[in-house]
Amino acid sequence: MAIDLKKLEQFLVDSNLVTQKNLELAEADSKESGRKLEDVLLRRNFVSEEMLSKARAYVLGIPFVDLSAQVISPDVLKIIPEPIARRNNIVAFRQAGSDLEVAMLDPDDLQTIDFIRKKSNLNILSRLTSKKSLESAMRQYQKSLEEEFSKIIKTESSAIIKVIGPSVKGLEKSMADLQRVADELPVVRIVDTLLRHAVLEGASDIHIEPEEKDVVVRYRIDGILKDVMMLPREVHEGIIARIKVLSNLKLDEHRLPQDGRFKIESDGYKVSFRVSVLPVYDGEKIVMRLLREDAEGFTLESLGYRGNALEILHRAIKKPTGLVLSTGPTGSGKTTTLYTIIDILNTPEVNISTIEDPIEYRMPRINQTQVKPDIGFSFAQGIRTLVRQDPDIIMVGEIRDSETAGLAINASLTGHLVLSTLHTNDSAGAIPRLVDMKVEPFLISSTLSVVIAQRLVRCICPESKEKYNLTKKELEAIGKEINLDKVLKVLKQEKIVNQKDTWETIEFYRPKESDSCPKGYKGRMGIFEVLEITPEIREMVTSGSSVDQIQEKAVSDGMITMLEDGIIKAVQGLTSVEEILRASRE
Repeated sequence: MAIDLKKLEQFLVDSNLVTQKNLELAEADSKESGRKLEDVLLRRNFVSEEMLSKARAYVLGIPFVDLSAQVISPDVLKIIPEPIARRNNIVAFRQAGSDLEVAMLDPDDLQTIDFIRKKSNLNILSRLTSKKSLESAMRQYQKSLEEEFSKIIKTESSAIIKVIGPSVKGLEKSMADLQRVADELPVVRIVDTLLRHAVLEGASDIHIEPEEKDVVVRYRIDGILKDVMMLPREVHEGIIARIKVLSNLKLDEHRLPQDGRFKIESDGYKVSFRVSVLPVYDGEKIVMRLLREDAEGFTLESLGYRGNALEILHRAIKKPTGLVLSTGPTGSGKTTTLYTIIDILNTPEVNISTIEDPIEYRMPRINQTQVKPDIGFSFAQGIRTLVRQDPDIIMVGEIRDSETAGLAINASLTGHLVLSTLHTNDSAGAIPRLVDMKVEPFLISSTLSVVIAQRLVRCICPESKEKYNLTKKELEAIGKEINLDKVLKVLKQEKIVNQKDTWETIEFYRPKESDSCPKGYKGRMGIFEVLEITPEIREMVTSGSSVDQIQEKAVSDGMITMLEDGIIKAVQGLTSVEEILRASRE
């Protein structure tokens, strides 16, 4: 049901929604930039998103619905689970007998329509809507969930306290008592709701932290922790016991840290939880990392790689040998980058083996091995074993010590492509870090192919952002850290801005709070710098050049630094300058 672009253009002009002059300007911009005409019309504010959606509906012959002020029955709304609704931009809003009306942005998505028809056993009637209208409907999922969560906490907390009995510091319950508490229905309900709420909120971590009189529950969303609930102190023991049961951990162990894992599945999602239990002064703290197993596979482009950096990385991973390093602090997305590269390389013609701590995602056809330090099975021991398993590609979760570094280098020398991570602040810093680990410079120069440095930044909500221009003072401050002329040249070469634009005329974007985006941000993406080890840089490594000299040479050869990559993405309206500066200085 692809739209006839000529008919749409004619309708926009005939309906006086867009003037002929503005349409011609948009067409020229579309040809020059490679963007879709509809995107250009919206970007230049020649037509509103709602009016454009109505025009598309008219041309396609599909009814248009506006759900902005419509209250949808929770029973109808839940026919399509929220994760599916958000992933496919579709929401159920009205049911009459066996007919279910759904609002969507892409009526050509027949696969999703067919999936919902089979799951609901209803006749699906598709309607077109706007992004703003759809987001308004999506917010009703959140209201429904929050009401359910508050209701369960209020009604079940007292029931848990009755089941557990008074909590007395220093008085430990038996294994049988803890098992009974963990299986009680009120405890199960609260834990299930905490987990489901976190999944639907898009949290990456859940923190359950005991205090003297309360239990604080926090979610990390888009890299930022936020309080979501204060629970009575008395329910803490039951929640901990329940999570330990799910994770197959020792219920009566309260003095030592424990690590475990469990999985939950629903119609809308499939998530693994990596559990860490830590004894603290007021009890036991639990942190759970959410690993979405049903997430669509990433691509390097979707992670945020672009331009020449993307080409360099593709060239490096297609080589049969060499060492590819991803660097950055904890939580900067290094492992996600490596998993994405492995997914690209995962073909029947190659044998891929990994040694990880922990295994975050299970991948088909990949031989994944977990480090077990308590029995002496370290990264180094794992690499020794893997090279005897006839691998083509080896992924080492992290290079932590001299032995692991030396074995990774040797593996790349003996005909393997090796992928790993390293904790350094920038790409050039990986070289002295390896030297500190007693790796000879000539071995580094002969094996290292590319070094990636990365950070994660929050994305601005597309529907709630405002334009502005940088002041002269702000431009001067940024100009002290990056080469503005170089970045402007890249922006023009890639047709992100017009050829006549200057820094004074280029528009940036600020986050704007809205109901769907309380902080103005939603989701995250990466900013990167990709250091290619060219023949000239190999010579510099061998001769012992400093980090600054190597960085300077890479930049003069055209490397885009992390901060420069971030500024380019800020110009594209993907994130804000403030967010780039915050992340790049971590």
